[in-house]
Amino acid sequence: MIGGVPVGSDHPIAVQTMGTTSTDNVEETVAQIKKCADAGVDIVRITVQGMREAKACEFIKKRLLEDGYKTPLVADIHFTPKVALHVADFVDKVRINPGNFADGKKSFDTITELTDTDVQEHVAEIEKSLTPLVLKLKDLDKAMRIGVNHGSLSERILFQYGDSPEGMVASAVEVVEICRKNDYHNLIISMKSSNPKVMINAYRMMAKDMYQRGWDYPLHLGVTEAGGGSDGRIKSAVGIGALLLDGLGDTIRVSLTEDPEYEIHPCKALRQAAENAVGKGVEPFDDTARRESHHSKRACDFPIDVPLNSDGTVMMSITPAELENISTNDLSSRVGLRLRADGDIQKDWKSADLLLVDGDISASSSTKLKTLIDLPLGVACRPGPNAPAGATLLYQAADINEPLEQRIGGFAVIFNGTESPEVIERAVTNSSPRFFMLKPASTYGATFLARRFFNRMTSIEAAAKLPLMLWFDYPKKAGQDEDDIVIKASADFGSLFVDGIGEGLLWEAADLAPENLRVSTFNLLQASRMRITKTEFISCPSCGRTLFNLQATTARIQSRTGHLPGVRIAVMGCIVNGPGEMADADFGYVGSGAGKIDLYVNYDVVKRGIPSENAVDALVQLIKDNGKWAEPQQEVEEVTSMRHSAVAAVL
Repeated sequence: MIGGVPVGSDHPIAVQTMGTTSTDNVEETVAQIKKCADAGVDIVRITVQGMREAKACEFIKKRLLEDGYKTPLVADIHFTPKVALHVADFVDKVRINPGNFADGKKSFDTITELTDTDVQEHVAEIEKSLTPLVLKLKDLDKAMRIGVNHGSLSERILFQYGDSPEGMVASAVEVVEICRKNDYHNLIISMKSSNPKVMINAYRMMAKDMYQRGWDYPLHLGVTEAGGGSDGRIKSAVGIGALLLDGLGDTIRVSLTEDPEYEIHPCKALRQAAENAVGKGVEPFDDTARRESHHSKRACDFPIDVPLNSDGTVMMSITPAELENISTNDLSSRVGLRLRADGDIQKDWKSADLLLVDGDISASSSTKLKTLIDLPLGVACRPGPNAPAGATLLYQAADINEPLEQRIGGFAVIFNGTESPEVIERAVTNSSPRFFMLKPASTYGATFLARRFFNRMTSIEAAAKLPLMLWFDYPKKAGQDEDDIVIKASADFGSLFVDGIGEGLLWEAADLAPENLRVSTFNLLQASRMRITKTEFISCPSCGRTLFNLQATTARIQSRTGHLPGVRIAVMGCIVNGPGEMADADFGYVGSGAGKIDLYVNYDVVKRGIPSENAVDALVQLIKDNGKWAEPQQEVEEVTSMRHSAVAAVL
């Protein structure tokens, strides 16, 4: 129990957020918590960095109860066991970070070997510092979160296990064992990282470890420092969604660089996606060796007549009627082509790889498609008299009963996921396809069906090395908005991609504009660590420790540096978690005091105490000094004349 909120077992998934006000400002903090509670949050965490903030929690809790708000409060503690002990009287849960609560006093710079005695001494230090808090929480019947962060593991854990999910599990287990030694079990565990794949692996390892030990503690899920906007929502949905669809997770938080009330709707959308998946499971799927074999043998070097992308293929769809009537500008915008001022049309680094037309096409539409093929852009369509040379022809698996005559462009076979191994093998043998497409009848339960289908496909030698494209369609639904669709789809696709299932996707959604779908598709592939097409920002959601306007600063940095594919930039509010949480970043922008910023290259601070008004310029210069800078492309002008381009004229 976290206050009055039951967590774990068959209880509903609880939604959590974190305040961004200064905790010692009671009025502002109370007002923000009320705003979040009114928006439907179940639990609110606030930072408690010192005794002043701990004492403020007494008045915050009192004011909330006086005003009829029973929303449980969680105190976020780093480095300060005494503060944790004091604030336990006034909050419903205390969150500690094993990486810095008590296990950070000794330096390992000069140690070449860590003995069992060294480890025991350090665990004893943790136990000495933690036991008073454990006993107090036990006496008060209050909860503790053991909040392990990938970016802030202790030096000893890093020395023992490296920067790994195994180290995260070991760090959590040490604390759980101390709690169990004192017969205290009101625990919840988190294994957060800014990298969704690391985060997913860590939670799965923790769940497996607990199962083997006979433990049954609830899990709090989150992708830490996810950023804001669409990027933050998609990255969180990939990580949290994959685990919820595994059946793991009891409380969730989507950590956005936005005001905390905006985190609540994405959490609810993820919870809804998980609840809709209940009962949709199929036969168990654990085929790691076969998945690895599939990826080692897959056809990464696609032939030129099917210009797909081996890192992750982006497909877009269009109906025959839309294709017939679409203008040059709109078609180019739809698939992300670059319109130059002189009228030329070019593929860009965010162009789709393939346009799919599902239906009969006219002769004029065929001419448009042939022009795209010449760019070259992949085109797939149904067989028919107007199918252009070079297009990949689409066949339903059940319809391929006789061998198909090979042609330029080849074939793609569409499965609904329920086909038997015999049907799969017959379709593959008769068509020798370039790739598969899996299009389930419904997206509900689609991830489970996809796992079963992948298992069947990779068991057939002729099919095992072929790329699999996921084709999921999200129809209109009353009360559904863009956030709901993006989050559900990101959870569905992402949960498969992080497990190596699928080499590309076609994402259809009636409620999303095609251009938004294309951008979200690229964002999803980046969040799944498949295809990197832009700068990745690791930005914290802000809290009472932050001493500058994090949202405005992050927006400024994104506007200056968002055109650098493959570069990772961390924007962190404070030095408590900043240097550690940016574990994946190439460059770090970290608050070090009021109006002061430290800049990092990887883990190393290279500039200290820069005035905040100069810090963004200094960051840009640092990127240039390290050879990672490229000038942004000029904005593409509107095409006013097509006479200089034969390609444009044909379109």
